[in-house]
Amino acid sequence: MLQVSKLIAQGKGLAPVLVKRAATLELDWDTRQKSRFAATDSTGRELGIFLPRGTAVRGGDVLVAEDGALVRVIAAPQAVLRITHCTHHGTAFDLTRAAYHLGNRHVPIELTPTHLQIEPDHVLADMLRAMHLIVNAIDAPFEPEGGAYAAGGHHGHGHHGHDHGHAHGHDHDHDRAAPSHDAAGPAHGDGHDHGHRHASHDHDHGDAHAHGHDHDHAKCDHPHHHP
Repeated sequence: MLQVSKLIAQGKGLAPVLVKRAATLELDWDTRQKSRFAATDSTGRELGIFLPRGTAVRGGDVLVAEDGALVRVIAAPQAVLRITHCTHHGTAFDLTRAAYHLGNRHVPIELTPTHLQIEPDHVLADMLRAMHLIVNAIDAPFEPEGGAYAAGGHHGHGHHGHDHGHAHGHDHDHDRAAPSHDAAGPAHGDGHDHGHRHASHDHDHGDAHAHGHDHDHAKCDHPHHHP
């Protein structure tokens, strides 16, 4: 097995002719967000990918094997939900609103000027249709936004890791500033967690509301009025 431990983002600095001639490796998002995995390139070579922890591989990136060989990564088509706004009764702002609500649920989202894409989820699909958006299940490459998900965590693991790190750092500062108040740190942490529980409660209301609509809101031929 040929080891790969170097990645050149989007092949930057490489001659285009070299990138074009390179072997290819087609991977879905579930694999590309990992830093350790095995794969077989277009020439049949078995590759062992060992990238720095937290690395997410994107379509267009170039991997460099231990023998100097280049391997161009292609984002494989996969099952996704493509979300667009209704041209008859909606506006592009509806997509911004949808991205906000999906972001509150820590969902990996691919953002484009014309549509959003997320991984299949029937509860979220119902919620989005209730917001008068059009949701279509298709096969397409999936390239969600970076940030929390660039660290390789799935469905918000990276985000939660950041929150925990912040909480620990904050408690530590309290201990140094006021050694006599040892209970202040944990108490502050409990308050922070309580805030998160409220956020989760609010999200559940959104999902429950989505379930309450059995008919299809994706159609643009007539508006739907909620009581």
